[in-house]
Amino acid sequence: MRSDKIRNFCIIAHIDHGKSTLADRIIEYTNTLSKADMKNQVLDDMDLERERGITIKSHPIKVMHQLDNVEYEMNLIDTPGHVDFTYEVSRSMAACEGAILVVDAAQGVEAQTVSNVYLAMESDLTIIPVLNKIDIPNANIDDSKKQIIDLIGCNEDDILLSSAKEGKGIGEILKAIIEKIPPPNIGDSKTRGLIFDSFYDQYRGVVVYLRMYDGNIKKGENAEYFSNNYSHEIIEVGNLKLEREKTDIIKAGNVGYAIINTKNVDQLRVGDTLTTSQNKADKPLPGYKDIKPMVFSGMYPVDSQDYEDLRKSLDKLKLNDSSLEFTPNTSHALGFGFRCGFLGPLHMEIVQERLEREFNMDLITTSPNVRYKVHMHDDTYIDLDNPSDLPETGSINNIYEPYIRAEIISPSEYIGSIMSICINRRAEYKSTNFLSKDKVQLIFHMPLGEIIYEFFEKLKASTRGYATLDYDIIEDQPGDLRRLDIKIAGEIVDALSIIVHKDSAYKSGSELCKKLKKLIPRHQFEVPIQAAIGSKVIARETVRALRKNVTAKCYGGDITRKRKLIEKQKEGKKRMKKVGNVDLPQEAFLAILNIDKE
Repeated sequence: MRSDKIRNFCIIAHIDHGKSTLADRIIEYTNTLSKADMKNQVLDDMDLERERGITIKSHPIKVMHQLDNVEYEMNLIDTPGHVDFTYEVSRSMAACEGAILVVDAAQGVEAQTVSNVYLAMESDLTIIPVLNKIDIPNANIDDSKKQIIDLIGCNEDDILLSSAKEGKGIGEILKAIIEKIPPPNIGDSKTRGLIFDSFYDQYRGVVVYLRMYDGNIKKGENAEYFSNNYSHEIIEVGNLKLEREKTDIIKAGNVGYAIINTKNVDQLRVGDTLTTSQNKADKPLPGYKDIKPMVFSGMYPVDSQDYEDLRKSLDKLKLNDSSLEFTPNTSHALGFGFRCGFLGPLHMEIVQERLEREFNMDLITTSPNVRYKVHMHDDTYIDLDNPSDLPETGSINNIYEPYIRAEIISPSEYIGSIMSICINRRAEYKSTNFLSKDKVQLIFHMPLGEIIYEFFEKLKASTRGYATLDYDIIEDQPGDLRRLDIKIAGEIVDALSIIVHKDSAYKSGSELCKKLKKLIPRHQFEVPIQAAIGSKVIARETVRALRKNVTAKCYGGDITRKRKLIEKQKEGKKRMKKVGNVDLPQEAFLAILNIDKE
């Protein structure tokens, strides 16, 4: 098909504003799938997505549509809406010329709506605003329109009205896509395609999703990359329907897939430019920003023999999720495993569940933390993502922690509750902006480490679910921070070490000891639980020993016999305490997540 008859676009929105439902209606309207193949959230192919009701991965699909008796090829990409998956959205935008901005008519503009609009503007995309859910009883169309106009500077006539659930307004949206979104600009004849996603097929090898900018690729050609010197045969190319549709060629302007003849998943990366040895380009396409992980956690196999299987599983998962990072790590308590980096707490949770479901891994995951920068006395700096690796206090000048610009959008009646939650987490208030008479935007600067432990849950609970959060890393700031160690039976459990602010150290240590006391099962000997900063113990709890009634069979006789039996039991427990192992359940390593900061 000629390039001027191609439209590449993505659907962006805040979570639960109707992106996936709108994608369903577009697929239905264009007869891309039969009624028998259609189902709700048809592009969400992971069980996790359906169970949680959210989009985790971007999903492309090719649809055909006629306007004025002219047929157009339209490549649609459905994107996630949660703040942890902003990276997925940015990757999708790199393959498009336009974006459909979906806004819930009842909720209006939310935090992630604003963030996605800024991403689309940075990518120079044509934005088509769509006001969705206009049929629900509490829809506030006029107010929502005003918020959209203030956000993107469009005219009221530019805003399309839709009900994705009922299928209203789909024809007008498709017409606007064809008329307003420009066709792909075809440049050089040399082959260049942007890899915007990839995954591992255990039967075929590595599958990459491509947006071809220049030239074309065919089966049998040799793929080359600008980030490394590898070369692989292309064994299949095709279009992205619900299932892969094999074709002979992918031309410039198209979105499609290519199966690369390699089993080494570390030889390809998302964001790289693919070319061919038969028509090799001189320079890569302008890349998009690499997103660095912000939250870190240890992942260890329950059975140490599964270490190599865990490494292979992480390699394959990274191909599909390029924002995931991992390095080998050893814990005295948990053995060999990996220190993994994630975009946020939800991203960490999703990765863990995917490893358990898709790769049958049995894991122990430690509590998450952020990356710190440590300024040493010798004027050197150390990047630290594992609290147990923090050097001794005497050799440190300062510890710097990452700060974020947090944007919270909520009904104005909850301003007091939001302020209280944020101030208790060391936030610095910056500004208040009224988006409408009853909707407000609050801006705070606060440590990233303060939002990874139940912050979002408390924010939702205090605002009856109405508050939304978006954040960006702004800078590193020095903080009066300490390493809090947990000793179990006199031994430091490195996997339970955390970095806390000095003012909250005692409270955190005390609550963590109380949590662990409830979680650690009773043994045949006493198990002391201590929280310590350096050599100073600041909190203690004790798991009492299980005690057998050794005098049960002593009927009458001299009392000294019973005393001898009890003393013998005490001596046995002393010996057991010296050599016995304390079993720590998975819940113990995540106890920090349940510490109440309010």
